[in-house]
Amino acid sequence: MHRKIAWRLVPFLVFLFLLAWIDRVNVGFAKLQMLQDLQFSEAVYGLGAGIFFIGYFLLEVPSNLLLQKIGARKTLARITILWGLTSMAMIYVETPTSFYVLRFLLGAFEAGFFPGVMLYLTYWVPAHRRGKINGLFMTSFAIAGVVGGPLAGLIMSGMEGVAPFRNWQWLFLLEGIPSVLAGFAVLAWLPDRPQSARWLTEVEKHALAAELQKENADVPKQSSFGRALRNPMLWLCTAAYFCIVSGNATIAFWTPSIVKELGVKGTLNIGLLSAIPFILGTVAMVLNGMHSDTTGERRRHCAYATLIAGVGLVATGVLIEQPVFAMVALSFATIGILAAFPVFWSIPASFLTGTAAAGGIAFINSVGNLAGFAAPFTMGWLKTSTGSVAAGLYAVAGLEIIATLVLLYAMRNRAR
Repeated sequence: MHRKIAWRLVPFLVFLFLLAWIDRVNVGFAKLQMLQDLQFSEAVYGLGAGIFFIGYFLLEVPSNLLLQKIGARKTLARITILWGLTSMAMIYVETPTSFYVLRFLLGAFEAGFFPGVMLYLTYWVPAHRRGKINGLFMTSFAIAGVVGGPLAGLIMSGMEGVAPFRNWQWLFLLEGIPSVLAGFAVLAWLPDRPQSARWLTEVEKHALAAELQKENADVPKQSSFGRALRNPMLWLCTAAYFCIVSGNATIAFWTPSIVKELGVKGTLNIGLLSAIPFILGTVAMVLNGMHSDTTGERRRHCAYATLIAGVGLVATGVLIEQPVFAMVALSFATIGILAAFPVFWSIPASFLTGTAAAGGIAFINSVGNLAGFAAPFTMGWLKTSTGSVAAGLYAVAGLEIIATLVLLYAMRNRAR
């Protein structure tokens, strides 16, 4: 039964998030030519890359609460179609203002997708299996880095000089169309709950319902969003997630620029080399999630990953003048950052259920993702001020270390 659910849902959800992630971060590759064409500074780019998360922050909790009421199919279809159309509209960017507006709208329309999926999986997967399932779903982060880099490089190099658009405009257009089509596929493929899944037998539906009901009865959980907001664990999770996301946003939006700063020439070569850290991160995500499920421990699995991320980011900055060693350090940083995600999301699900889970998961993700605004903006500002990405990497590394301390010490005796 659980294997059937995983095979039916996870590959499709991975594909959707792959599209979302590519449309979110392809601006990092467009930047390689876009800034020169539009005469944007690194600071303008950093603000535009990060302002996505302001829209994300404002609408994420309402979107997840709406999902709880109207179901996952309608919510995820709406989100996917709108972010695809907005990504396509990026071809019309001409000024910093239009850049900021469209990035803000992209975040507003995508808001609710990730926490919506996290909530959706709690309808189908019991807690003791969730680390592995979360890890499999979150490989979409890494797969997007593996696929997105070479794909972006191929589009930008292949479409250079093709009328009527510049290569970065073709990138936004061609990568936005599949998202719109996928939004309609959601309506046909995803059932809202196990009870409406035609591919589960009645025996399987009853067995799953009994398993989830017993789990919720065995472990005391918050079911009211208002009460969940008074739970210190919610705020500790939010603080830790803010720090983790700062690293994720950094590698998402700045890996192409870091690889370019190492002396790599050509958008295709940059895209191919940018994929290496994400390939290793994909493996780390799955293995960390599986080992966490086997041991039943979440907190230290997440903390050790963020520690590796912090050390890797510092080493990348220190070794930036030595391309091979800097690439190795960046790979370690990416491994740590990505490995933290699947086990982290098993922590809030251990003390939240019902409306508290819908609102609490969205709250953690929305506030935490403000780091997606702060980190790219800080990286851009420090790059403009110092001429190097090293200072920004050190700042983000500090946040990863803070996440480690929160997970190891502040959460001790509160979470496993």
